[in-house]
Amino acid sequence: MTAQHDETRAAVALAEVREHAVGLLTEAPDGEDLDELAVALIQLAVHASVTALDGAGIDRAVHDALDAGATAAQVHETLVVVSGLGVHTLMEGSHRVARALHERGQALDGPLDAERTALRERRQGADPYWADFDREVPGFLDSLLRLSPEAYDAFFAYCAVPWQTRAVRGLTKELMSLAADATPTHRYLPGMRLHLRNALRLGAGRTAILHALHIAAAAPAHPGTPAHDE
Repeated sequence: MTAQHDETRAAVALAEVREHAVGLLTEAPDGEDLDELAVALIQLAVHASVTALDGAGIDRAVHDALDAGATAAQVHETLVVVSGLGVHTLMEGSHRVARALHERGQALDGPLDAERTALRERRQGADPYWADFDREVPGFLDSLLRLSPEAYDAFFAYCAVPWQTRAVRGLTKELMSLAADATPTHRYLPGMRLHLRNALRLGAGRTAILHALHIAAAAPAHPGTPAHDE
């Protein structure tokens, strides 16, 4: 019989998401509220998130964003940003695979080979962003690199796309990301906390962050997606 990891962590309630956010905002200035364009793009992000995929809501949000002055590039870049939620499967799964292997005497804790060492230096290096990331999702990057250098490289490449195209302000990207992580059907605290801290570094105040969380809290449950021939 294989060993089983006893994980007793409680489920995350929606109220806990807000409590974590408020706790991180104790020293934040009030700052300015979201402008009309940012509101529209954040609404698009939460409706288009894989945890909602609300087709009617996406349609409304796209038109609202265009009415608010968004370019086609900004609207589509929002979709690219929020499509990154799929990597949370890797974030929560990779280190569990590594842990299961450790329990079976197949630990992945030896020295990295030359390929993986070079890849880690190229993708992470000494960038403090990834040190902060590793504190929120401990063990993920190392496990992913050891299990699949191909997936590790692809993770960095895909997540970097909207930061290279730069159609949407970096601050707005962080706010839509924290909102998508805070929706009732996701409640992904590691990501919400990381993106909230990033938003603060980029100049967001308490008012804008709480507004983004309010938009997130109103996101619908996943309605299901009909076949396109229906």
